[in-house]
Amino acid sequence: MVLAGGAGTRYDGPTPKLLAPLADGTTVLGRAVAAALAAEVGPVLVVTGAVADPDLPPDVARATNPGWADGQATSLQVAVAWAREAGADAIVVGLGDQPGLVPEAWWAVATATATPLAIATYAGRRGHPVRLGADVWDELPTTGDLGARQVLRAHPELVVEVPCAGDPADIDTVADLDQWTATDR
Repeated sequence: MVLAGGAGTRYDGPTPKLLAPLADGTTVLGRAVAAALAAEVGPVLVVTGAVADPDLPPDVARATNPGWADGQATSLQVAVAWAREAGADAIVVGLGDQPGLVPEAWWAVATATATPLAIATYAGRRGHPVRLGADVWDELPTTGDLGARQVLRAHPELVVEVPCAGDPADIDTVADLDQWTATDR
């Protein structure tokens, strides 16, 4: 699940931040989605919202979050509803503004199935992607920008940290994008 519902209000570039071009000709969202697809761990869903119709590969499912302005939790709820309907027993969640997540990180977190909660770590710091087993879906918030954080905090005994390669930096501002492209990633 790639959450791409927000408006990116801190980004004041000529395009929405998710559609901002990277040096290799992809977009911020395009790179994030490509990594999720390349991990080959299951169907990929992109939850959209403020940018309702981004150009996505044909093998990517999409769901629109009409409540995107109420925070990331609402996009997560759209993803969970889609997963329930698909009969999934877990979802792996990443963010559309994190073009440095690599397929290996998606795969490593997706396959960490010993407990319902797995989270990528980068040099010891937690980040995305995050695996959420169906056992915890009902505990996820329904509004706000916390996402799964409160569930992870409430159940530390269920959390497996998965050391990952890649770069968890997100693109929130034009300066972030400039820094990203300056390092020729």
